[in-house]
Amino acid sequence: MLELENVTAGYEGAARVLDGITLEVPDGACVGLLGPNGAGKTTLLRAATGIVRVSGGSIRLDSKDVSGRSPYQLADAGVCHIPEGRGVFPALTVRDNLALFGKGMPLEQAVARAIEAFPFVERRIDALAGTLSGGERQMLALSRAWLTKPKIVLLDEVSMGLAPLIVDEVYEFIQRLAREGTSLLVVEQYVDRIRAVADHIYLMRSGEIRFSGKPSELQSEEAILGHYLGSALSDETPNGGDPIAR
Repeated sequence: MLELENVTAGYEGAARVLDGITLEVPDGACVGLLGPNGAGKTTLLRAATGIVRVSGGSIRLDSKDVSGRSPYQLADAGVCHIPEGRGVFPALTVRDNLALFGKGMPLEQAVARAIEAFPFVERRIDALAGTLSGGERQMLALSRAWLTKPKIVLLDEVSMGLAPLIVDEVYEFIQRLAREGTSLLVVEQYVDRIRAVADHIYLMRSGEIRFSGKPSELQSEEAILGHYLGSALSDETPNGGDPIAR
C-alpha cells in the first residue's frame, strides 16, 4: 500500500504546491486522480516517487516511511512512475529502451514480454523510439510496468493526446495490470474512462484533496467539474480548454 499523510511539497524558490495531501492506494487497487490544470497532480506523483522532496507529512510504502528515499531507491522497492510526455528514450531504439526498462532481465525475455503486451513492438523493434507515433511511444513507456512487475504504478496523463482507439488499448493494458494485482494511481483527463476502471477517486484543486470516494458517488463529468472544482475552471482554463487536462 502507498500512503501519503498530510504531505506538503513544492519547488525551490516557488510557492508550496501540495498543501496537506492525504491519499492512499491500497494493494491491488486502481485509484484515479482528477483535477484542473495547476491542481498539483503531477507534483503529487513526483513527491510520491522521490523526485520532489516533501517538506512536511510522510509517504509510506507497505507501512515503511520512504519520505526521504531517492527515485532509484523507490524504483528498487517496486514503485514505477511513468511520467507525462511518453517516458521513453527517443534517441535509442525500441530494443535498447526495453533493455533499460528490463533492469537486468535477459533482453530476449524483455522483448518477448513487451510483444506479448503490445504486438506493435515486434515490427518496430529496431526503430528509434523518437520515430514512433504518439500512441506507440506511450505503449512502449507502459511496457516498463509490464517488464519490471512493480508493486505500484503511477501514471501521469496516460491518455493525453492519443486517438480514441489507442486510448482503448491503453486502458485494456491498465485493466490487465490491475488483474495481475498491481496497484495503480492514474492521473487522467477523461472522467468517464477512469470512473469505469477505478476503485476509488480523488479530486484535487489548488494543492488540496477536495473529494475522496467511490466512482459511483460521482455523477456526470459536468457535475464533477462544476460541483467539486468550481471557479477553478474559469480561472485555469483559458479559451475554453479542457479543464482537467493536467
